[in-house]
Amino acid sequence: MLRSCAVRLRALGAPPARGPGAARRLFSSEEVTQKDYALPNPSWDKDLRLLFGQFMKKCEDGSWKRLPSYRQNPSQVLQDFHTRFVDPRLRKEEQLIKLKKAQQFTRSLEEGLGFEYVMFHNSIEKRVVCIFQGGLHLQGVPGFVHGGAIATMVDATTGTCAISEGIAMTANLNINYRKPIPLSSVVVLNSQLQKIEGRKLYVSCTIQSADEKILYTEATALFIKLDPDKRLT
Repeated sequence: MLRSCAVRLRALGAPPARGPGAARRLFSSEEVTQKDYALPNPSWDKDLRLLFGQFMKKCEDGSWKRLPSYRQNPSQVLQDFHTRFVDPRLRKEEQLIKLKKAQQFTRSLEEGLGFEYVMFHNSIEKRVVCIFQGGLHLQGVPGFVHGGAIATMVDATTGTCAISEGIAMTANLNINYRKPIPLSSVVVLNSQLQKIEGRKLYVSCTIQSADEKILYTEATALFIKLDPDKRLT
């Protein structure tokens, strides 16, 4: 079953798109009054700040683009998504009101305690790189990041990579955990769109240490582009 957690509207601040050309506009900048959580804050480790600075330099020539990330979806995004993909006969206006109060899972914890990350997108290479720091409230085995939290970031990163081709949802996620990730350490998720077959998008992902000497995780994912002519319910 397709999983709704992979709809990447939260970082992009734009309505769902019908085709690849329009989908790429999701990565464009637009005025948003919400706080952008993909910017340095006092909880960021020096390695996270260092890598952030390195990728910001790569953005100067336009080859890479930093993706903003917000806690809540703009009202227009919710309305457009509801209109395009959800049968209005099965939903009441009250649900949209509730959705406006909902928070994105990866941004719902206090700064430094949960998911601290920033993503960068390269449209030519069809890659998304996520620099991630797992906070103290993401613990699994004492001292290490919970496997589910790691899976969340893999899903978020590969999903962001997939929607460069259109709004998509996760159909399958395979993860091999090679080594545990220490709490509060900084790791790099490197995601690559490998293949497109119709509405199927195949994406790979690795998680490495900041110095690229340790391979923590390898994963593959399958995403399905949403058909605007079909409802989700």
